[in-house]
Amino acid sequence: MWQTLNRRIQPHGALLAVSILAQLAGGCGGLRNWLHNDFKVGPNFEQPPAPVAPTWIDAADPRVAMKPVEFDAWWDTFNDPALQSLIDAACRQNLDLRTAATRVLQAQAQRNIAAGNLFPQSQTITGNYANAQLSKNLAVLGGPAAAAFPGSVNLWSVGFNATWELDFWGNMRRNIESADAQIASSIDAYNNALVTLLGDVATNYVQLRTFQQRVEYAKRNVEIQKGSLALAEARLRDGKATALDVMQAKSSLAQTESSIPPLMIGLRQANDRLCTLLGVPPQELVPTLGEAPIPIAPPEVAAGIPAELIQRRPDVRRALDDAMAQSAQIGVAEADFYPQFGVMGFFGFVASDFSKLFNGQSFTSLVLPNFSWKIMNYGRILNNVRYQDAKFQEKVLTYQQTVLTAGREVEDALVAFLQYQMQAKSLEESVKQAADAVELVQAQYKGGLVDFNRLFTAQLQLVAQQDQLAAAQGNIAVSLIAAYRALGGGWQSFQQAAAQECPPAPRRTGWLHRRMDY
Repeated sequence: MWQTLNRRIQPHGALLAVSILAQLAGGCGGLRNWLHNDFKVGPNFEQPPAPVAPTWIDAADPRVAMKPVEFDAWWDTFNDPALQSLIDAACRQNLDLRTAATRVLQAQAQRNIAAGNLFPQSQTITGNYANAQLSKNLAVLGGPAAAAFPGSVNLWSVGFNATWELDFWGNMRRNIESADAQIASSIDAYNNALVTLLGDVATNYVQLRTFQQRVEYAKRNVEIQKGSLALAEARLRDGKATALDVMQAKSSLAQTESSIPPLMIGLRQANDRLCTLLGVPPQELVPTLGEAPIPIAPPEVAAGIPAELIQRRPDVRRALDDAMAQSAQIGVAEADFYPQFGVMGFFGFVASDFSKLFNGQSFTSLVLPNFSWKIMNYGRILNNVRYQDAKFQEKVLTYQQTVLTAGREVEDALVAFLQYQMQAKSLEESVKQAADAVELVQAQYKGGLVDFNRLFTAQLQLVAQQDQLAAAQGNIAVSLIAAYRALGGGWQSFQQAAAQECPPAPRRTGWLHRRMDY
């Protein structure tokens, strides 16, 4: 029966081996490329194309600078010491940033583990003692065992065991390549967390100042409207006005006062978000920050060119790092097509008498070269290669989608920055005219030239216009922050942070400088 099975298996095994070798010889990562890939099977990574526009949509606008620019500390353009102090504190204390830093340490440790596999994978020092009592009824070569062997056997041994699988096809070196790319990915994740942190701190600070300004406008208008109410009540007592004037004055005052609580909610929530970004429990920051106007954004934004996003944005770099890491895994999978070569060995001392264990004559060595070939796992290996390749294609598409998203985010921020400037310019003129109108109508009402309805309408318009102006001024600053965040600015300033209070970002290894600085 077993002979029949062996006769059936052997031809199929030979055909299977032939089909495997044919597959390897013809594949892009097969034997024909082994020498060209530095004795590694699998494809070498090539940067995939990125869908970037040749220029920005608003490139013709003089407020959009197209020249190559640096983004070392874009928040300095606001010239706001309070903002600088918040950024310094957040970089020291933010927990998400610290978490990202620990992931860099994890990736570095994983890379060192992968590199360690290039050396003997199993290395142990062993010590053993064995005692055996032999049966006197055991027959050896036709006679009793006692005639050939002693009745009791002692065995002492101490030595060094090692098992070493050679990296003949480069699967271990491909794992190191993958781990190196993962280190780069974790560093870019740290830098991306830093970009996000800088943008969030600046955005919430601007929002806090914007709410402060809106509250200030509302309180000013409350005082103005209280004066108008007193004037209406005085004219009513003098018989120069009707109760309707007083009712309208009270309505206008109550409406303006009702706008303050929602603004205070927004102010407190911006304050609380800043506390979280600073890594502290919610507390009142206004006494420390003091009162200040909305940060004034410069009229221009340094945007560079779209192609620079690939080099500058950490999330784009990270997506490319992930694709590189996955590309190396294809080679790891392809190595299973080939026989694995290794060696096992023992070097030490063996003796029956412990007193003679470390005698020179007790030295013992054993070297066992070996190989193994997963010849019957062809289908599983092939599908694992296909699986790793499909994951690589997924990473490439993710990278390309990340580039598209980056371009869209920059365009969204640029158009908002430009248009909010135009809105604020119009609102500044509107507020000036509305304030003059209120002053004029109030004088006319006091002189009895107009009814209170004109004053009521003018005051409500002033309240609305001032609130819109404050919001637009805040939106200019927020849009500029969004533009610099979308452009990937800010993290570069911490690459050379010896004099900075923020912790410097982790650095790439020499290999990463060669392979990852695109």
